Amino acid sequence: MSTFLTLAAPNSSTSMASTFLLVGMPGLSAVPSWWTIFFIAVYLLSVLGNGTILWIIALEPTLHRPMYFFLSLLSMSDVGLATSLMPTLLGLALADAHAVPASACLLQMFFIHVFSIMESSVLLAMALDRALAICRPLHYPTLLTNDVISKISLAIVFRSLSLHLPLPFLLAHMSYCRPQVLTHSYCLHPDMTRLACPGAWGAVYSLFVVLSAMGLDPLVIFLSYGLIGRVLQGLGSSENRWKAGQTCATHLSAVLFFYVPMILLALIGHLRVPIPQSAHTLLSYVHFLLPPLINPILYSVKMKEIRERILKRLKPRKVGCA
Repeated sequence: MSTFLTLAAPNSSTSMASTFLLVGMPGLSAVPSWWTIFFIAVYLLSVLGNGTILWIIALEPTLHRPMYFFLSLLSMSDVGLATSLMPTLLGLALADAHAVPASACLLQMFFIHVFSIMESSVLLAMALDRALAICRPLHYPTLLTNDVISKISLAIVFRSLSLHLPLPFLLAHMSYCRPQVLTHSYCLHPDMTRLACPGAWGAVYSLFVVLSAMGLDPLVIFLSYGLIGRVLQGLGSSENRWKAGQTCATHLSAVLFFYVPMILLALIGHLRVPIPQSAHTLLSYVHFLLPPLINPILYSVKMKEIRERILKRLKPRKVGCA
């Protein structure tokens, strides 16, 4: 504990110190084995679920369509996000390791936010895909060709990398006026920029990244669902409305699981809502760990084509007798 307090003390230098401190979940060190089992189980289930989705889509030619290609991108971003979180989570759970080298912290921050932006971008692309499929069904095959899908995928990767590539360099050269103690169990750029001196360019760019991605994407997604809702109301048959609505229900659930905790965290931080640190950390775990775990379950249970092909692949084949 003395080491923690010594490292957390304000540094006379205003440049970035060599170490960041992670607060994590209070009381985590008291029951390390339970938290370790929990984190490892969540990670393995996330990788298994998303790996199964990727496996099925790759093997089944009938699933080589835009909606399922975007789903494979979503699974890849989920695996990347869960993997980026594990080093510091397991370090805290296994060894009570609060101190993280600044270079490792910046690297983790980069990958966490790259995969978060990638997931947000994929959810946006999936929403636009559903809007085109329902609102313009006759033009859908000609609008979303393989060439267009490839360009959208490249744009998603480019956006994810380009938005966050400057951040580690800006944060490394910023002046810090507060002790380098981070309130989460991993390194996040809003948490790091909060420690900077007022008027730092890194903090301004960080705000730009948040507004241009995490602010714009959910707005466009919900506008897309507004258009879908208007089209569904115009369908004469309730059965047709039900079938069309079912194709969107799974994606809308994934959107809510991803954005609602994120928006709550942003509001709590902006409004300085006085909630316990444990509740704040738990909400952060829900935001980052729940989507990679729940998305494969949602898509494999709710989407008939995915479910049937998984069962078909897992079903033992009968061997005929000579």
